[in-house]
Amino acid sequence: MSKKTILVVDDEQDILDLIEYNLKKEGFGVIKAEDGEEGISLAYEHNPDLVLLDIMMPKMDGMEVCDNLRNNDQLKNLPIIFLTARGDENTEVKGLNRGADDYIIKPISTKKLISRIKAVLRRFEEADETANMIKVHDLEINRDRYLVIRNEEEFQLPRKEFELLFYLASRKGKVLSRQKLLNKVWGDNVYVVDRTVDVHVRKIREKLGDHYIETVKGVGYRFKE
Repeated sequence: MSKKTILVVDDEQDILDLIEYNLKKEGFGVIKAEDGEEGISLAYEHNPDLVLLDIMMPKMDGMEVCDNLRNNDQLKNLPIIFLTARGDENTEVKGLNRGADDYIIKPISTKKLISRIKAVLRRFEEADETANMIKVHDLEINRDRYLVIRNEEEFQLPRKEFELLFYLASRKGKVLSRQKLLNKVWGDNVYVVDRTVDVHVRKIREKLGDHYIETVKGVGYRFKE
């Protein structure tokens, strides 16, 4: 496996240095940025394999940086892990709904951080090995382009909405619990609440209609046969 490069964006120099030291010990390449604007600039320049992103920063906060990266065609599928001192549930859900792949609360356990980084990267590598196109009902779901096509109309879904749709559609007719969907789409090391799935399903329905994904009361969801 080729050497992975991690972009670390945080306005606290001691945290940057600590993370850099531990990532390099694990064989990762490291790029550092001290604020959101510099983080975006370095992401565009280096196209890293993953971004560790503090939320509360000067010039541009982590949520804004995440939005910027998700709106860039080259970087929209880049794995992002939020680092934050804010451990409340609303902030966590907000961050994940903005497109983050994981959410780690400071103070940071370097062992846990490395484990979560490897888990996120592993999920992306596994996703790359699966089928990239499925056709179900009147939908063509294209993983290469993160695009849903219906009767020549194109729908560009945010990455987590797309991955949730793809996972459900690829298991058409099977009832999937919220926990199963969380584990498969967000990863079993990401501690998020069940309503994160509900929010994403609601957004998919708003864009594609509510006749594809069926709610199975008390259990989860099923893509209709």
